[in-house]
Amino acid sequence: MKDLYLHIDTVRRLLRRHAKSNLENMLAKLHPADLALIFRHITVEERNEVFLLIPTVEQAAEVLSEMDEHLIEEVLTEIPIEKTMRLMKALSSDDEADILQLLPESLAEEILKRMKGSESEEMETLMAYPEDSAGGLMIPDVFALHENTTVSDAIASIQNQDEQEMVFYLYVIDDRDHLVGVISLRDLITSKPNQTLTALMTTNVHSVDPLTNQEEVAHIVSRYNILAVPVTDENNKLMGIITVDDVIDVIREEATEDFLQMAGAGRDRDILMKSSFANVKTRVPWLFASWLGGMLVAGIITNFEETLGQVIALMAFLPIIIGMAGNVGTQTATIIVRGIATGRVDPAAALKIVFKELEVGVMLGALYGFLLGVAGYLLGVTGYMDVGVMTSVELGITVGIGIILAMSTAAFVGALVPVLLHRVNLDPAVATGPFVTTSVDILGVAVYFLVAGFFIL
Repeated sequence: MKDLYLHIDTVRRLLRRHAKSNLENMLAKLHPADLALIFRHITVEERNEVFLLIPTVEQAAEVLSEMDEHLIEEVLTEIPIEKTMRLMKALSSDDEADILQLLPESLAEEILKRMKGSESEEMETLMAYPEDSAGGLMIPDVFALHENTTVSDAIASIQNQDEQEMVFYLYVIDDRDHLVGVISLRDLITSKPNQTLTALMTTNVHSVDPLTNQEEVAHIVSRYNILAVPVTDENNKLMGIITVDDVIDVIREEATEDFLQMAGAGRDRDILMKSSFANVKTRVPWLFASWLGGMLVAGIITNFEETLGQVIALMAFLPIIIGMAGNVGTQTATIIVRGIATGRVDPAAALKIVFKELEVGVMLGALYGFLLGVAGYLLGVTGYMDVGVMTSVELGITVGIGIILAMSTAAFVGALVPVLLHRVNLDPAVATGPFVTTSVDILGVAVYFLVAGFFIL
């Protein structure tokens, strides 16, 4: 991070001095990912000026592919259309399609008009797929060879390729362009020259269709430890590939969205870069659930006003019970949501998982219930707290049972809600944050005062 801020200061100093040649030399030495990070922390005017000073089109295109989405739109709407066209030509087709979808409709249409007919059709095909689908991620320029090709011919063909996407696999197709196998480049170059690809290829190929969600693509890469996933149509015809660098971006994006939703801050990955008003607008609906839950908790406490009047000490333990229950509920929900996202939680065995988490909640509640019960008893018997109509033993039992029930209920709710949402095809991440904590607060307060009321009556 020290290097980042040093680079930002250097960029700004060179801009103030109008030392363009020095700035160009500095930009040439920086990695595109580092430059994209610098762009987050400088003003719009500085960003536009620096972007135009990037020495080569290739480097500028790489920087563009690494930049935050809202920054891409800001930059491309300010630079000349001719510069944009050169950048588009240097980008991979999947990045090109993604960027076109970020731009204002008029600018995107102008860019498509200026493209060659074949390129424009390819872009429109990619843009037709949902942004979070395999079709939206894939690179259509995939290198593949016929199954009857020999090893020597295959190696020669690879050496002559310079435009199509190359990874560590060679995909094998038949006469109808159907995907029939895959060979690692290592196996290819260590095989005898006269062998055919049919004899070497693995026929069990993990592929996806273009409408497969990007999360499922990430699961396949993670599960099978592969560096690329082929995309095929309903007839198993090879359409393109998704490379691991795009999958890493997907994993990062999905994790960021999940954490934001779990915190009740929406799902906009660029939320830190938004205006204060935009942030407020995003968070208001989520916080309304907390506000409404707080009003319900206040109503419950009011109904038990007579109980509290008789034993003021009960109120002193309420924040502990609510806090402990809320922590257990959030922990459980986070574990379940993450398990669903990574495929470790089997929806078919969801009931078993819910009751397992309930068991964990009961055990944790028993431990802290004992500790809190003993503390309540000691505080009462020493006269430190006014136990009112209760005895010290009853106060200890009340707070002990109260926290056991509250934590058990929290664990049950935290596990059940994400599972239920997953069953009805809703994103389980929305179950955490305000929703779970508010539910747990209401239930925790209710069971605590019900236990207290039993002893007082």
